[in-house]
Amino acid sequence: MEGLPGVGAVKSKRVPRAIREQQMLDAAVLTFARRGYRTASMDEIAELAGVSKPLVYLYLNSKEELFSAVIRREAAALVAAVTAAVEPAATADRQLWSGLRGFFAHTAENPDGWAVLHHQARTHGEPFAREVAALRADIVAFVTEVIGMAAKEAGCAGELADREVAGLAHALVGAAESLAEWANVRTDEGPSGEREHPTARDAAATMMNFAWAGLGSLMGGQRWTPGGLAGREGHSAPLGEWEDTR
Repeated sequence: MEGLPGVGAVKSKRVPRAIREQQMLDAAVLTFARRGYRTASMDEIAELAGVSKPLVYLYLNSKEELFSAVIRREAAALVAAVTAAVEPAATADRQLWSGLRGFFAHTAENPDGWAVLHHQARTHGEPFAREVAALRADIVAFVTEVIGMAAKEAGCAGELADREVAGLAHALVGAAESLAEWANVRTDEGPSGEREHPTARDAAATMMNFAWAGLGSLMGGQRWTPGGLAGREGHSAPLGEWEDTR
């Protein structure tokens, strides 16, 4: 595995603890993302950070605590990126759009950090899964607030129960997580002939087309039912035959 830029040059120099610790965390993110938590070794992390293994233990105590520190740092960075991207005074759809762009931009720019949060932390039990659950709860809370705001803007806040709004928020966040995974893996051929990933704007637009178009119909009083599309007046617009396969 290649070393981190500039780390080797400072190996023998006295470096402030805060900077040295960030170098260790940077090395740990790379190693955990590419090797996996179980396979990653403290020796490899120390070598990549340009420090001795005892120093890693001195600063971060254990592999488990190092992994927890990585999760907390990457989660905080993701929440900060989404929060900074949101246009606070905008309409609900603009807030979601800007937040999604921030989310997809950050996950694309930090694929190793996203891999740690989305894959590694979720598959190794407590306390790691709890750390990621807290991150997800923060993002779901934001989306829940946006959907509630959209309902008020559409004049149908009373028609959407809190539980339904929360369910929609969870569904949207789950879809965004899956789309981030797809966008980070998939590559398309650009104008120059080089392979490139979809942009954050493209991914956010895909998400808005998938989610907000449906939410727009819901805010307009139209609900999908097994028998068709029901409006506020109770009329149904057939969408074709629906087969109950239970």
